[in-house]
Amino acid sequence: MTTLEQTPVSAGMPSYGTIPTSPSQQRIDLSKPRFDQSTYLGRVRHFVQVTSPLNLFVTSKGLEDAKNLISDYNSGKIPANTDPSRLWRAKEVCDSTLHPDTGKPILLPFRMACFVPTNLLVAAGMLMPNPTVKSIMFWQWANQSVNVAFNYANANKTIEMDMKETAVAYMSAVTTSCFLAVGLNQLVPRMTSISPGLRTILGRLVPFTAVAAAGTVNVFLMRGKEISEGIDVYDSEGNSVGKSQKAGLSAITQVAISRILTNFPVLTIPPLVLSQWERTAWSQQYPKAVLPINLAVISLCLMTALPLAIAAFPQYANVDVKTLEERFWNLKDSKGEPIKTLTYNKGL
Repeated sequence: MTTLEQTPVSAGMPSYGTIPTSPSQQRIDLSKPRFDQSTYLGRVRHFVQVTSPLNLFVTSKGLEDAKNLISDYNSGKIPANTDPSRLWRAKEVCDSTLHPDTGKPILLPFRMACFVPTNLLVAAGMLMPNPTVKSIMFWQWANQSVNVAFNYANANKTIEMDMKETAVAYMSAVTTSCFLAVGLNQLVPRMTSISPGLRTILGRLVPFTAVAAAGTVNVFLMRGKEISEGIDVYDSEGNSVGKSQKAGLSAITQVAISRILTNFPVLTIPPLVLSQWERTAWSQQYPKAVLPINLAVISLCLMTALPLAIAAFPQYANVDVKTLEERFWNLKDSKGEPIKTLTYNKGL
């Protein structure tokens, strides 16, 4: 099991030739996150750091410096009283840049730290007022293409999909998204029994409904092998004890819920804000302000919603063996003690 301590540091970090130290203290366990992952607040604090776009400015040298710092600290080459802020910053960049299963850098546009800038333009496109059918289909295609890339890049890598499986999942997600979006956009204008103002609001909420449904399909299709073949589950010593289909289903379900939670404020709040803006006198005086206001609200929603949503579930889940397949019930650790809980990476 690849641990996150084998990973990078942040841009602008000074040379590690001379490591600042603090008063004598116990050695930090860099194999674990800085904040308590058993609490929601601890997970939020962790993911606020991991998803920070500032981590995208880390250079290749900064990454190597971070990996070396953590490696030297873990091996005892540098003292236990090394400045903790340096160590945690190094781990923060590693967690943000490297995939926990492979230890290799995730392609930059599809790191969670790049989620906001990558999705900003797509979200703005889907929320454009009075869209044509071609516009709807284009932006839904663009959104699902981005989703496929994020799902693939951040999936559990103990099981891989081949190109054919990826292509089928991609086409299915895009088709579902376009079908729902176009169908709902045509349905809303026919709802003559409701007020025009309500119809306008419902029309602007169509993108969320389409994205939520298609995004769920996308996750389950892109990561379907994690259910059919299972994902690795690990004991407390980090040893894989086999693949579990039940763990795979749990992981994908949690990721799908997190994606819906991320999309909800992003695709519902901006339309409501713009509806209120259009009722003010300022909207008539400054008609060109609509675009920057929309982008600002979308950016704020993305930056706020992402860590709050993915923190809904721990990235590394500890599960009772009795909730998994029967073959895991009677395992023993290296000391001969019964194993009661196992761990798996759900992905992001």
